Amino acid sequence: MARVDVSRYQTFGDITERLDDIVAQVRDKDVSLERSLDLFDEAIALGSKAVSLVDATDFSPEEEARLVEEHRSAQGGADDAEGEGGAAEKGGDPEATAPDEE
Repeated sequence: MARVDVSRYQTFGDITERLDDIVAQVRDKDVSLERSLDLFDEAIALGSKAVSLVDATDFSPEEEARLVEEHRSAQGGADDAEGEGGAAEKGGDPEATAPDEE
């Protein structure tokens, strides 16, 4: 397996655009298995490049604080969505709503 050159992709936008293109190509029924595997190798290399970009990113304290706050907000929304409709939130006893296990 030859090493795939992804050096021309320098931003997440570039990487995402190329990955979208790869997905479209792989979904094409006329693409050979060999070409699909080559595209898969390129996608893996692009993913590694994206990880490298994240690792090399230096955030200012303000950017870091904003990202942490956005993450907390997103997690809060996810927690609310998971809890909706639960017996405990409706004031019921969760044990009482479980089927009998005899």
